Amino acid sequence: MERDLIAQARTWLAEDPDPETRDELAKLIDAGDVAELGTRFAGTLQFGTAGLRGEIGAGPMRMNRTVVIRAAAGLAAYLKKQGHTGGTVVIGYDARHKSADFALDTAAVMVGAGLKAALLPRPLPTPVLAFAIRHLGAVAGVEVTASHNPPRDNGYKVYLGDGSQIVPPADAGIAAEIAAIASLNDVPRPSEGWETLREEDVVDAYLARTDAVLTDGSARDIRVVYTPMHGVGRSVLTAAFARAGFPEPVVVAEQAEPDPDFPTVAFPNPEEPGAMDLAFATARAAAEAGGAPDIIIANDPDADRCAVAVPDPDNVEGWRMLRGDEVGALLAEHLVHKNARGAFATTIVSSSLLSRIAAGAPDASYEETLTGFKWLARVDGLRYAYEEALGYCVDPEGVRDKDGITAALLVAELAAELKQSDRTLSDLLDDLAVEHGLHATDQLSVRVQDLSLIASAMRRLREAPPVVLAGLHVVSAEDLSKGTESLPPTDGLRYALAGDEAGTVSGARVIVRPSGTEPKLKCYLEVVVPVASAAALVDARRQAGEVLAGIKTDLSRAAGI
Repeated sequence: MERDLIAQARTWLAEDPDPETRDELAKLIDAGDVAELGTRFAGTLQFGTAGLRGEIGAGPMRMNRTVVIRAAAGLAAYLKKQGHTGGTVVIGYDARHKSADFALDTAAVMVGAGLKAALLPRPLPTPVLAFAIRHLGAVAGVEVTASHNPPRDNGYKVYLGDGSQIVPPADAGIAAEIAAIASLNDVPRPSEGWETLREEDVVDAYLARTDAVLTDGSARDIRVVYTPMHGVGRSVLTAAFARAGFPEPVVVAEQAEPDPDFPTVAFPNPEEPGAMDLAFATARAAAEAGGAPDIIIANDPDADRCAVAVPDPDNVEGWRMLRGDEVGALLAEHLVHKNARGAFATTIVSSSLLSRIAAGAPDASYEETLTGFKWLARVDGLRYAYEEALGYCVDPEGVRDKDGITAALLVAELAAELKQSDRTLSDLLDDLAVEHGLHATDQLSVRVQDLSLIASAMRRLREAPPVVLAGLHVVSAEDLSKGTESLPPTDGLRYALAGDEAGTVSGARVIVRPSGTEPKLKCYLEVVVPVASAAALVDARRQAGEVLAGIKTDLSRAAGI
């Protein structure tokens, strides 16, 4: 077995076109590091509806040029079988390690396969790539990014010609073509032949499209602190703000430039503890200098997500991060007041508040999908979509995916309009709670080293589903792996909880699912508490917090995590 492993590694080494990963693998072979080689060659990175994502390194279980070339060749073969020979594939990339190399390899493979390839001119936000696909009439698009993953990771996201991420059965079809590639020597890779797009072909066109999300003559007086989190969002966001007539945001200096090592954060994700500390410090410094900011906006490294923080004198930082569900509700309410028409959509793990907001709008409908914008983007008549993980689609005709740039513009417009009336985003959230009930959400998220722990927890919950959580009776327990009338099968569990006898809680909901991109078990919790008036909000939030804490405790015990 050891001999077979070494032979397998030597075969891979002979094909690897990257000197860095060749050297890395050669050292492992020379050292006879069977344990590490066994990890690297335990299988292959699986191509699914998220494309590929993993740690950079040598071997089939890592992200590297060999894996990317095979993925690109599989995608090209799939596109040709779908009748797209000669069509254009647009390729974008972020500023992570190896991203530019992976993008160039993809362009070469597409040209070698008889397709056309158009490369974005520089590292740019993922929504620019999603926009470019439809704008240029391409048959597919590829974005090289690992979004908000740790620095050691990279990824490969695939879109089809409608500008949406792939869904089954396209993922399985592409995976089958990848598996059919016997050798890299069978994949033609010319050294030229692709087009590098000009800035005005895509970036300027994207920026022109961002005008569509704002109302002519709406308020623009808003002070914003902004961080791109060491990613690629800064130049595009600040250009969009300038074009719209907003004051120039104060950019967090330490995180302003793209840096693939993300030196100031443990995880380059605005949701992670500590990730926003420098933004809070920048906001406090701006206030001390006489220019107190109204809001903080953050993008993740590829700028498809948007985070928002608001002033909070009760918080030690002076600021409070809004949950994705809160921003999702605020944007929905803003669009309703702008007379938006069409489907308002969110996922099964997001707050049910959106359904209440849509129900109150004469020209809006409500739709619910599985987790991910690959599903949300395909809702018929889509006008607005969001998911709780800070993803918002506010202009589906321009970008049929989450877009952290246009979402930031719409948040800024809403905050500026409220400011004209001496009100804030927090005030509007209070209004929504009084009108629709306080929809309090939280997460129980468990990161593991051993993935079998996640499978064990899911099995335990399926075999013995909880009957009471935080004193609330579980009135239905759905195994989503069997699918429902409106949802295709997915690995998840959904519990609906009754309200309490006193009427202080009208209901609750729990979704449990493995993360699709990280080694995590994620549990999404929601409690709905009726609110009689603004004066009752303090007690309502306390009540909701106690119930959410109780659900976390009881669910942890039931899952064995």
